[in-house]
Amino acid sequence: MGEIEGTYRILQTPGSRLGAQKSSGVSTLEPGQNLLTAMASSPAKAHERDLPIKIKMLDNTVEVLDIESKCYGQTLLTEVYKHLNLIESDYFGIEFQNIQSYWIWLEPMKPVIKQVRRPKTTILRLAVKFFPPDPGQLQEEYTRYLFALQIKRDLAEERLTCSDNTAALLVSHLLQSEIGDFDESEDREHLKTNQYLPNQEKLEGKILEFHRKHVGQTPAESDFQVLEIARKLEMYGIRFHLASDREGTKINLAVSHMGVLVFQGNTKINTFNWSKVRKLSFKRKRFLIKLHPEVCGPYQDTLEFLLGSRDECKNFWKICVEYHTFFRLFDQPKPKAKAVFFTRGSSFRYSGRTQKQLVDYIKDSGMKRTPYERRHSKVRASTRTSNTGVPKQSVPFTEGLRTPGSPASTAAPFHSVHSSASPTSILPMFAEPSPSSLDPRAPYTRIPDKTTATPVEEAGRKLMQQPGSPVLQGVGFGSLPADHAQLSSIVLKSPLGLTPAFQMNLNAVTQGSSPLLSPVLSDAGGARIEEDDEMKRKRYPTDKAYFIAKEILATERTYLKDLEVITVWFRSAVIKENAMPEGLMTLLFSNIDPIYEFHRGFLKEIEQRLSLWEGRSNAHVKGDYQRIGDVMLRNMRTLKEFTSYLQKHDEVLTELEKATKRLKKLEMVYKEFELQKVCYLPLNTFLLKPIQRLMHYKLILGRLCKHYTAEHRDFADCRNALKEVTEMTSQLQHSLIRLENFQKLTELQHDLIGIDNLTAPGREFIREGCLYKLTKKGLQQRMFFLFSDMLLYTSKGVTGTNQFKIHGHLSLHGMLVEESENEWSVPHCFTIYSAQKTIVVAA
Repeated sequence: MGEIEGTYRILQTPGSRLGAQKSSGVSTLEPGQNLLTAMASSPAKAHERDLPIKIKMLDNTVEVLDIESKCYGQTLLTEVYKHLNLIESDYFGIEFQNIQSYWIWLEPMKPVIKQVRRPKTTILRLAVKFFPPDPGQLQEEYTRYLFALQIKRDLAEERLTCSDNTAALLVSHLLQSEIGDFDESEDREHLKTNQYLPNQEKLEGKILEFHRKHVGQTPAESDFQVLEIARKLEMYGIRFHLASDREGTKINLAVSHMGVLVFQGNTKINTFNWSKVRKLSFKRKRFLIKLHPEVCGPYQDTLEFLLGSRDECKNFWKICVEYHTFFRLFDQPKPKAKAVFFTRGSSFRYSGRTQKQLVDYIKDSGMKRTPYERRHSKVRASTRTSNTGVPKQSVPFTEGLRTPGSPASTAAPFHSVHSSASPTSILPMFAEPSPSSLDPRAPYTRIPDKTTATPVEEAGRKLMQQPGSPVLQGVGFGSLPADHAQLSSIVLKSPLGLTPAFQMNLNAVTQGSSPLLSPVLSDAGGARIEEDDEMKRKRYPTDKAYFIAKEILATERTYLKDLEVITVWFRSAVIKENAMPEGLMTLLFSNIDPIYEFHRGFLKEIEQRLSLWEGRSNAHVKGDYQRIGDVMLRNMRTLKEFTSYLQKHDEVLTELEKATKRLKKLEMVYKEFELQKVCYLPLNTFLLKPIQRLMHYKLILGRLCKHYTAEHRDFADCRNALKEVTEMTSQLQHSLIRLENFQKLTELQHDLIGIDNLTAPGREFIREGCLYKLTKKGLQQRMFFLFSDMLLYTSKGVTGTNQFKIHGHLSLHGMLVEESENEWSVPHCFTIYSAQKTIVVAA
């Protein structure tokens, strides 16, 4: 009675009503100690909060980490990365198996105990989560080492399916990395105790044969070769998720850097690139892909796949979201705001840096890429020695981690446990290693950052930073060792008219080229200008013409590197093997070298003009150089003199193709060169670059003319330069069409098995695409190639290569095509009648 609603009464105890004093009980606290500090200092309570987590590393050792029972996944990830001193950590993750034995990635934003059912008994494992398309994007040698271990694990678990030859080659590089140069008895003994492949015994001979060829190859080079071979395989980085399509056909879904992939068995049958996907979602067990309308029209723009359960469907959706964010976005997405009243959809977001942020962080932080030393089980012929001839002493891995200032020294405690599943487990982390028990695949030793570069590395870095040094400015993959004296004499005697500077750069390539030198891995690309805070606050030009000029500069640098693929790297390869006839050498390089020399000078002029334009000189001088038209006009007039060289490229392509068919040695060198990283496109594609570059000049000058007003002082020069380029492109338009058609035909000639004369005169390539052909087994997927005189349909070979096997050859002469949807009751079905046969296909 009389109480206000919503308040509470303090009920009196019998003692309080009688006037007794309030008792707090008997205190066990020390003077000046309160309850919170006592709880925090209680060892028993702290021990109750500790949760031992077992983590299997990539080298198959099991480490135990004590974490708080309520800590989030990110805390566990951070401690593991600190323990490994791993810088490029965003490529990795921790995975565990759920009740259905599916591998699940540990989510950083959820507590560990809410994800792992029995965390004390479950063994989690470190694994590569994001596989970049190019291992050259990995900045650290240690990161590439861990990636090589992941490839080793995938081979053993039959995830990375490939041909026997490829598998043997991969294992041979792993052997070279782990135990050094070839020794037959030791190799056989090592293969008995280490299982790399399920069918290893059958391939042992091939593995030893390949390993014999790797003498002198360092562990770092071996790791890089493992990644180079693996990245070209169709199953590289692929993790299957069982599903079925609308018709109930069993398929496998996967995700990669390019998009969502669909496999039938181990054969990829479809790819949905990120650029084509509008939305990814799931509803119970259904996984939905919504495509942009322009991809497949306004009808049926949503594809539906059925997975085993809702949890599997959501798990795959999460992986797709993370892959898209990591490889496709520039910045990390912001967390989704929590709804006030109700939620709709999942709040899951990728938490971490994107690949671009990671690469920029490594570059901008100025971190030194520290070398590593690896411990081998025995002193082999390939053991590195000091200047005195004594083998170098390897530093234990833990000593490298516990350097002053290292975050790993203050990390939560790890305890090393030997894994019974691995015969190559390393020593306990805190044990003193003995020479007889060193692990052949022990981790790298991180050398402190204060180490200085070797004189060769320092000289190479200075040479890279010289302006106009085309060979070493970020070109760099492909070890092309050649006899220096032989190469120099051939170059000096060559009638191709190379400048002394070009000869010096070519010699530099033959002396010190490294297979690990790439545009991403090297510090090349021009000297970086360190600006202080005051300089950074200065405004750069905001005129649109300035940014168009910067685009000309950036694309010109890339174009020059493309020319170097032929003028520097391919020349070195054929000279070393003496594989090309002198007449063809003269025809090829007398056409491409003058163009290359011209563009080297052109690039220097653009660089000088842009440095003046950016405002580092006096204001009155700067005003005279805030334009690009005069530079373009002067060089376009000079380039006009090279039209006769460009018109000969058709003849060069034809003669090169004939010579590769006629000369087996040249064909071998040609194919081996195309497998190198520096040749990232079919080789004959680089011969099209000069004419394609003219088309690009035309587009850029057209944009400049549209931007400027007629009164602008740069307008007249840009218009005249555009006129010069237009004249050249009109003369070379037909040559470019012929060259592109011939290049496509030669490329298909290598990709199609079952036809020899694809490059017949007068034949034009029109289109290629995938259709379903009606067979006795039902609709089977086939790849069709349409030419001006015939139609080919093929299937993908089972050899592990990207070649197609031809099943049928139909002449277009007299061919008849008619719709037959009603007859076969199949959507988008039509019948092709030809003199040879009649086939039914559906889109």
